[in-house]
Amino acid sequence: MDLRSRLLKQPMMRKVLLSLIPIVLFSVYLYGLRVLALLAVVCAVGVAVEYGALRLVVGKDAKVSEAVFVTCILFTLTLPPTIPYWIAAVGIAFGTFFGKGVFGGFGKNIFNPALVARCFIYVSFPGPMTTQWAKPFTGFPGGLLAYAPGADAMASATPMGLLKTQGLRPDRLQQLLGFEAGSLGETSAVLILLAAVYLLVTKTANWRLMASTAAAFLALDAVLYFTGVIRTDPLTGLIGGGALFAIVFMTTDPVSAPQTSGAKWLYGILIAIAAIVIRSFSLFPAGFMFAILIGNVFSPLLDRQVRTFKASREAKRAAAAAKASGADA
Repeated sequence: MDLRSRLLKQPMMRKVLLSLIPIVLFSVYLYGLRVLALLAVVCAVGVAVEYGALRLVVGKDAKVSEAVFVTCILFTLTLPPTIPYWIAAVGIAFGTFFGKGVFGGFGKNIFNPALVARCFIYVSFPGPMTTQWAKPFTGFPGGLLAYAPGADAMASATPMGLLKTQGLRPDRLQQLLGFEAGSLGETSAVLILLAAVYLLVTKTANWRLMASTAAAFLALDAVLYFTGVIRTDPLTGLIGGGALFAIVFMTTDPVSAPQTSGAKWLYGILIAIAAIVIRSFSLFPAGFMFAILIGNVFSPLLDRQVRTFKASREAKRAAAAAKASGADA
């Protein structure tokens, strides 16, 4: 069987993959070659499950989309460095099948499959997902010649976790560069911002989705911070805890996000509000994960309401114009 004939080529997805390469390489530098092994396991399982699910839906003509590789890499980059292989495999299998396959494959899914995968293992295996963190390698060659950080290089919490529970503020420069404990690909604000620029310049991602989510997040976070409701200042909240990664790569998913311009703005605002509420007032620090899935639920409704509003406004304008024309006659 020719494997290339079983691959649905998607140039847009290839651009997303290119934008993720520096982040993947940096995660290897931080946490060792185990990152590549984990990524290989996730991709193998994700591709196999997508192909199997599509065989059930469309039969022998099933083709694996390049988007599944984007899903697998994004999912992997949201995981803690010490996550067991089998938990990652269970997560991507669940997310690929129930988040995408059962809907009929690419372009038909309601939810972001990478977030469905992460949400499933987050609630099913909270220990490995929330309490086991590794301190990143520093200096040259970092983790490029190591399998993984040793057992003596474990951190009890991420900087954002320490800020929320103990009020300890993270180092701003470390946050920007990414040399701090956290998920595999969510710590370097610089690399994520560079990826965002590339995606916007190549018109791979929609700027309205990024701008609306980031602006609403900063505005609401600033109100709550300066009124003393929360400890996290707006900039720390944006570049820490996976928020920036989620805004750039998850909210801009072209399938699960709204299609109309007005709905995109409302979608971003909804996600930002939900993320801050969940992150600040619940037991779950992963606010953006749940917030985007909530946004996915409302995405079709937002599109419909915006279209209905526009149609109603145009009908009123047409009626007013007809009335004016009749009066002139």
